[in-house]
Amino acid sequence: MNYFTIKYQMAPIVFIVVLFCFAFANHNSDTSDQNRNSSTNTSTIQHLKVYYQEGRFAGWPANNGIWSWGDEILVGFVEAEHYETEGFHTYNRETARNKYARSLDGGETWEISDAYDLGQTGWAYDNNLPEGLAEEPSILDQPVKDFSNPDFLITWFRYNVNHGPSIFYYSSNRGHEWHGPYQFPNLDTRGIGTRTDYIVDDRQQLSAFHNAAKENEREGWVLHSRTKDGGVSWELVSWFRKDEPEGFEIMPSTIRLSPTEILSVLRARDLNPRRDYIKAYRSEDNGKSWKEETEPVFDTGSGGSPPALLQMEDGRLALAYAYRSQYGSRICLRISDDNGRSWSHEIPIRTGEMANADIGYPRMVQREDGKLVIIYYWNYAANPNAKPYRFIAASIVDLT
Repeated sequence: MNYFTIKYQMAPIVFIVVLFCFAFANHNSDTSDQNRNSSTNTSTIQHLKVYYQEGRFAGWPANNGIWSWGDEILVGFVEAEHYETEGFHTYNRETARNKYARSLDGGETWEISDAYDLGQTGWAYDNNLPEGLAEEPSILDQPVKDFSNPDFLITWFRYNVNHGPSIFYYSSNRGHEWHGPYQFPNLDTRGIGTRTDYIVDDRQQLSAFHNAAKENEREGWVLHSRTKDGGVSWELVSWFRKDEPEGFEIMPSTIRLSPTEILSVLRARDLNPRRDYIKAYRSEDNGKSWKEETEPVFDTGSGGSPPALLQMEDGRLALAYAYRSQYGSRICLRISDDNGRSWSHEIPIRTGEMANADIGYPRMVQREDGKLVIIYYWNYAANPNAKPYRFIAASIVDLT
């Protein structure tokens, strides 16, 4: 067989390959266009320290809550003595206390307050108050007057990360004064050890989303609860899934998209094979039932990290999360133009600073000028020449 015979026999194959490449290029172009519509100008990202003190540990904004009123922002976190251990977190838990950081200028500067001084006087996991100082939680017997008051806040804490029990506080003046602690019911579950995730429905009705214990009494199953009488009583409305996960699904971040549609993203782990990622559930009947959505993030690294979900003023969704690695972690952002049915490529917000895996747990708000303020904890501990202390950081991101 000579050269010309081979050439002409290969011609149909070459044509098919070229046609396939052309189609694939067009598909990539469409995908790029979709991502481009959700892209962000990250050239002006600003990184700030919310709280840093040598010899101290600060972490886990996602274990508390974040609220904002224009350019006023309030966020909670845990502060403790730095303590080198063989474990993952370098803190002395016996010294751990809840703190709040407040900014009046969109996250540029911050003032720190002790939660106890603001009225959060109950013992909780990572709020290790001395026995003589801590108050026992009581039962809320008078309803909160108005959940829809823009200055209203509610937050949950837990005695045990797996099965609780949990307590809650509320404030009617932007967190300057808290009422509580109040007992939160187990709702006929094996136990609720929850963080803060809720949606105000109206003056006396509020929906909340919690971590519940599985059959093995480990955290890992998310449920939706609701009060219709100002917080005096609560009912279990639904589970996100009918069967408990083999690994875990915890720490939801939930938004309302319409009177009937709710979207929740959460921290998830599969066991075989091991994978940490972010999962999504959607309800189209106001939380009565849920269906699994496309995973927003396939891999969140070593140990995983909870997400922070926000609907921006222009209607797009922003999803902040951490990718954790002992060899260098990063804070990331994804954008959705279709209410969370698909997501843009990963947008690195903070990376390349030799932060080990003890980082993340973000919370996020949008300030008056449209910029996002992402709050998380951070370190430089993978750098042998840097100080190892964990601190609360903020990244201000311009999406225009």
